[in-house]
Amino acid sequence: MSDWLIPDWPAPARVKACVTTRAGGVSLAPFDSLNLGNHVDDDPLAVAENRRRLTDRFVMRPAWLQQVHGIEVVEADPTRVMSADASWTATPGIACTSMTADCLPVLFCNRAGTRVAAAHAGWRGLVNGVLEATLDSLQVPADEILAWLGPAIGPQAFEVGAEVREAFMAVQPEAAKAFVLSHNAGKFLADIYALARLRLAARGVTAVYGGGLCTVSDPRFFSYRRNPRTGRFASLVWIER
Repeated sequence: MSDWLIPDWPAPARVKACVTTRAGGVSLAPFDSLNLGNHVDDDPLAVAENRRRLTDRFVMRPAWLQQVHGIEVVEADPTRVMSADASWTATPGIACTSMTADCLPVLFCNRAGTRVAAAHAGWRGLVNGVLEATLDSLQVPADEILAWLGPAIGPQAFEVGAEVREAFMAVQPEAAKAFVLSHNAGKFLADIYALARLRLAARGVTAVYGGGLCTVSDPRFFSYRRNPRTGRFASLVWIER
């Protein structure tokens, strides 16, 4: 667990955040070792133990979601698993949680440290507005929001078809600069970090941190692109009790 990440962002002292890695759990290959996803055919007992180790490390209760690549945002509730791709809370001790293995996790807080949120942004969620929906849920002015971009598939690994580029450009023409031609005909390499920053900036959120860790090339993280049979790591944000 020594290589788990603590986001480097100027969040208020009472706002805590963490990104787990593959290390510190009990799951066997190919889910080795700290797989937190209970939907990937891993041993349910191993996943339960991995989640217990996470909650033993911090004083918080994760609110797990059934993520569906949509834009639904819910109030975080550790007592039930809701179908959504983002959650928010103003309640200390409850952790908004995003599980990923190449998609982009985005953590949010306000400068007062009274509201936090976490979003799961694959390209479909991103183009359809999951970050904007998450911002709306926080109900604070854009200049009061801090965002942190967690580990995701990097711009050298994220090859997409022309239809993905066109979908983003239909919403934001300037999104064209986040795509470069791939060596494979008709394909582009997409920078999901740049796309997220563009969407946040369009809503007036400019205090954006993180980005730059590629899940495909960094073996600390699970990556679906690297191995479709794999686990999930978590990015969490909460208000300290």
